[in-house]
Amino acid sequence: MSDFKVSVDISGGIGTLRWEEQEVDTDTLQSALSLAADDAILAHDLRRLQVELPEWDLPARVALHRCGFRMEGRLRSAAEPQPGVFRDILVYSRLAVDPVYGPTGFSGVLDSLLPKKRLIAHALFLDQEGRVLLLETSYKQDWELPGGVVEPLEQPRKGCERETLEELGIDVEFGQPLLVDWMPPYLGWSDAVEFIFDGGVLPPDVASELGTDDREIRAIHWVKPDDVPNHVTDLSARRIALMLSGYTGMTEDGYPV
Repeated sequence: MSDFKVSVDISGGIGTLRWEEQEVDTDTLQSALSLAADDAILAHDLRRLQVELPEWDLPARVALHRCGFRMEGRLRSAAEPQPGVFRDILVYSRLAVDPVYGPTGFSGVLDSLLPKKRLIAHALFLDQEGRVLLLETSYKQDWELPGGVVEPLEQPRKGCERETLEELGIDVEFGQPLLVDWMPPYLGWSDAVEFIFDGGVLPPDVASELGTDDREIRAIHWVKPDDVPNHVTDLSARRIALMLSGYTGMTEDGYPV
């Protein structure tokens, strides 16, 4: 379709692609988008080119993928294609510095499209009396093991070491995890994968001096094993009981696989 046209609105080094909705095949759309994108970025020295696209426009989504555009956001229920029917708008972009061609460009696009899971790392510490170290935080009622969310590009083990230093003030080097658990959705959180590492038994002089100025930590508690379920979620209680019994390996929702 030779009369199909793509326009670019430019402001402050950012371009926004637009085109009229019409019946056009994916190859034609891809060709038009590729030419418009390359020309806009090169001719106008743009650092960013973006487009908002209805989630149901599959041909346009495929064309954008082939042109190196990466999905970076979702505007929930932002469109009403039919009265009372609300659908999402997808936000795509291509930066001037993004690889577009070859396997690196394709992998970058896929990386923006494929699912991502939260990764969490915690540690099980005991004292010489066999009590479990639990943290009381300022942002929720249930207590938890030391640790937290692993940052992007951070190894789970290193993430747990970082969190332990931030929360407890001690340098620890972890080895193999005791448990790797899949956690189902909970209280508005999506599902996640959690690594729980073995912190070992802390000597009395270390156990009595734990703590930092981390404002998220309200208190540090040493809890007898039979009292742990009174302070943590059912999921956490199941996992802690398993580890204290000597179980290691993979679990799902705190149940052995």
